[in-house]
Amino acid sequence: MSPAAPIVQTDALVIGAGPVGLFQAFQLGLLGLSVQIVDALAQAGGQCVELYADKPILDIPGILECSGRELTERLLAQLAPLAPGWHLGHEVTRLARRDDGRFDAACADGTAFDAGAVFICAGVGAFQPRRLKAPGLEGLEGRHLHYHPATDPAALARFAGQRVLVIGGDEAALVRAAALAEQPDQPPVQLMHRRDVLQADAALLARIDALRQAGRLVFHAAQLAAARQDEAGRLLQVDITLPDGGLRTLDLDTLIVCQGLSPRLGPIADWGLAMDRKLLVADPATFETSAPGIHAAGDIVSYPGKKKLILCGFHEATLAAHAAHERLRPHERGPLLYTSSSTLLQQRLGRHG
Repeated sequence: MSPAAPIVQTDALVIGAGPVGLFQAFQLGLLGLSVQIVDALAQAGGQCVELYADKPILDIPGILECSGRELTERLLAQLAPLAPGWHLGHEVTRLARRDDGRFDAACADGTAFDAGAVFICAGVGAFQPRRLKAPGLEGLEGRHLHYHPATDPAALARFAGQRVLVIGGDEAALVRAAALAEQPDQPPVQLMHRRDVLQADAALLARIDALRQAGRLVFHAAQLAAARQDEAGRLLQVDITLPDGGLRTLDLDTLIVCQGLSPRLGPIADWGLAMDRKLLVADPATFETSAPGIHAAGDIVSYPGKKKLILCGFHEATLAAHAAHERLRPHERGPLLYTSSSTLLQQRLGRHG
């Protein structure tokens, strides 16, 4: 029996790694608080990366235009000097307040936290991939069946040299299929969608077309009928159903599925927090929920005048961070510090030796 993983001690636990969650972590780190970030998705960015990675965002202050992916990259670069802990691909399933005012939290895999404050920045809930249903898929998830894997080169490197079928017809599927097909020495990548119409911006569609023309990517208008495994539980083949009802067999090592994401409030609904139409009620001065020490920011929060804008989420995260800092470090109370003039803040951001 393997020993239990050590409990992660932290000042702040941030649930959600979308833009608001990333900025929440930045504000907390800037105040000198240690931070751990948990998100159910395999990469940071939330809706911005998964749903509109390459669509323009035009209402971020001081940025004329940026895509969801670019905004996420900027926020990650801003956060990097503060070195938070990362737990991507995990979901917090248990949260309980202790008698001493701190919180015990745990993920389904057993990762446990001891946190001074909790910040729920989960958007409209934890995004869960729409599952693939077909005979023969049992036991393959995590080994030969992957839902929305991260798109950075290091994450995709694990599929190098494998025979891969990507299932999906929108940007999420096409980005992953193209990135894999462009890898050197990669067998032709199979891409399958139930219709022969793909949905993405013109540049990505042109990239897919070029890969098809070069023989690096093969497209199938079809649906999965069944999968077959060997005696050791390794994926061998899949059968796909063609529009005319015929079957085709593909020899495969890996299935990557990007059939969309569905937000799910999940365990958050069981934590005893006051809610209004599936949103967390919060004090607009501190963004503390009905439970002292648990704050909320972003699309998941409800208060009079709330607007579901990224800018508003940044404001909420800032006030939540300062409120938590006052509670966790009352001896550090003092005048508000500014990054333009505070040597301490500049040092935390790596701007001074």
